[in-house]
Amino acid sequence: MKRGFLYCLILISSLVLLLLAAGCTSTPSAPAGQESKNVSPSETSSPAGSSAASVVDANNLFSASLYRELAAGDATGNIFFSPFSISSAFAITYEGARGTTADQIRSVFYFPANQIAMREGYAAENGAINAKNAGYTLSTANALWAEKTYVFLPAYTATAEQYYGANTTNLDFVNQPEASRQTINTWVADQTNNKILDLLPAGSITAMTRLVITNAVYFKGTWEKQFDAGQTADAPFTTPDGSNITVKMMQQTGDGATFPYAATRDIQMLSLPYTAKDNNGLSMVILLPRHNDISAAVPYLDPANLSALEQNASTRQVKVYIPKFKIEAQYSLAGTLSSMGMPTAFSDSADFSGMDGKKDLFISDAVHKACIEVNEEGTEAAAATGVVLATKAVVVGNEEPVPVFKADHPFLFVIQDNDTGTVLFTGRITNPNGS
Repeated sequence: MKRGFLYCLILISSLVLLLLAAGCTSTPSAPAGQESKNVSPSETSSPAGSSAASVVDANNLFSASLYRELAAGDATGNIFFSPFSISSAFAITYEGARGTTADQIRSVFYFPANQIAMREGYAAENGAINAKNAGYTLSTANALWAEKTYVFLPAYTATAEQYYGANTTNLDFVNQPEASRQTINTWVADQTNNKILDLLPAGSITAMTRLVITNAVYFKGTWEKQFDAGQTADAPFTTPDGSNITVKMMQQTGDGATFPYAATRDIQMLSLPYTAKDNNGLSMVILLPRHNDISAAVPYLDPANLSALEQNASTRQVKVYIPKFKIEAQYSLAGTLSSMGMPTAFSDSADFSGMDGKKDLFISDAVHKACIEVNEEGTEAAAATGVVLATKAVVVGNEEPVPVFKADHPFLFVIQDNDTGTVLFTGRITNPNGS
């Protein structure tokens, strides 16, 4: 009798934004509840039903764009990040941005120009993610942590709470920065099932800290078709430089190995769904180049190309070989996001007056950490981001009767919500052993 294995997927992401104020060039605060007259982003009404789609499109476009930027700086290493976590936290940041700062953030993250559409979209997406499903666990959370002596515009904190579910907690950053750091780290650990510990390192919270924004995404599920550990065996894996390493290769090759599958002249696509009860659930979509050239798969990260592949996929028997893998990744995103088109937010010219009625805040750094492990018993993944603000396809026919999907060379993957299409995580595997 075939042995069954519990396959757990835990995908976790936390985004932390630290806003610090030097207090050197303060301008008078706007009256309580009143935002500056330079209202940016736009606040016009949106057609019903279009909001969630616009947010999903923005997130997925950002995912592909960020992947390209990260890959440009690292041509051979593993890559793993959560575009949804980064986009979610920067959406709350964008709510407080004005003028050029807001325009650049919106451009990089592809946020809808219609602010109401964006707010309604995130509210709908967060609601869908937090809907209970007996087949898996999926949740997202946001929070604001404010210096208790610093006055933020009620309109800003109310918007963060109403549309993003981000309640505000007051902390004593001025007199108890270390205790405040531990409080925030405890929240992050709780939201990530203790996968992200000590997210904020010692010294990251100082007497100048004014606001910390946190986001977390958590997913736990099981494969619809689980792997048998007894079938896992040592196998060669070709790295980008052409050398071979030995990896643990999982496999499903029997009559029951039927999955959504598509192929082009350049790549093969395989979708591995997770068990779901009340909706279509989530899937890991793997993009495998025909040859040892990962660049062939990159165009299919673009939402339109990926959607075309999925629409042309057919559920069929496939001989599947996928390595167990483990990635730990860390990125400093300040330079990355600046290069992508939002340098003003990281400069003395930044305008986050929508938060406090002043122009004292700027992003001094943004750090993203992520990890994922895939094996027969389960997959665990975690991601965390810190952002510091301081004052100033064409499908090929005639495939073999039973195609072989053998991931024995570099490949890309995304983990997405099948109902909304939201990409929660994006990764590149060049060394399953975790170099």
